[in-house]
Amino acid sequence: MGRYTRLREIRRMDPARDFEQIFRWLTQYEFPWDYAQGVSVAFLRDYGVPRISQLLDRTQEFERNGQKRHDDTVLLGYEMAADGFDSARGRAAARHLNRIHGKYRIPDDDFRYVLATTVVGPGRWIDRYGWRPLCANEKAALALVGHKLAELMGIPDAPRTMAGYEKLLDDYEAAMFAYDPANHRVANATFRVMASWYPAALRPAVARFSLALLDEPLLRALGFPVQPPWLRTLAHRALRARATVVRLLPARPDSRPGLSRPRSYPFGYTLDDLGPAWAQHRPLRPLPREDTR
Repeated sequence: MGRYTRLREIRRMDPARDFEQIFRWLTQYEFPWDYAQGVSVAFLRDYGVPRISQLLDRTQEFERNGQKRHDDTVLLGYEMAADGFDSARGRAAARHLNRIHGKYRIPDDDFRYVLATTVVGPGRWIDRYGWRPLCANEKAALALVGHKLAELMGIPDAPRTMAGYEKLLDDYEAAMFAYDPANHRVANATFRVMASWYPAALRPAVARFSLALLDEPLLRALGFPVQPPWLRTLAHRALRARATVVRLLPARPDSRPGLSRPRSYPFGYTLDDLGPAWAQHRPLRPLPREDTR
């Protein structure tokens, strides 16, 4: 398979019909590492909104079980998409996710914003640091996956286009980003998880490298210092150099999808393992417009 074989196929596809297949190729074959980094940045953007970070801070999930919380979020997304969002497996994962969120009173505006970070965050990361930019069909597929998630979660008025999600995200952050101690606590807990993936001697450098990739409004909202220009330039050039190397590598074969390896579940997991322990004792509700007869 040539390096651009999947891209040529994606350009021939119809995102309205094929968005799930495009999404699988994008996240598991074309950009698995970059997509994961974009999602990690999306998590951090959520913490710039005090109303969101205060809720996360109260649950103490990141402080007490940060690695599990990270893994559970990634795995729930995988479970929903693996066999198709409307498959039995995908809908079971959506019901479980809604069961977790159902404990809390979360405004629809916050749900839409968090959804926007998971659409826009990976898209912007890949355009900047991926081995090639996303094509129009890939951006359309990301947006339609976001809209499908909104449908399954009962989130009204979600955009259907990347431009719509970008406007939602930028407008919301301009209005809602503000420093709060909870922002800093939750972000610190998340950085500790990310740093733990590396040898102890490298962790301080990894933390500074990560901060150098974040924009100033987000850093101010999280209570972290803006990194010096030389470090920001170094981080950017290092990731662009990686992109150049990846571009020269052969395409990932169909037999080797780039799947996450959850550290919290070395021997496997069930759906009930994902999320806080109390979640499995809450009732499961039908999905929006689900036939319960």
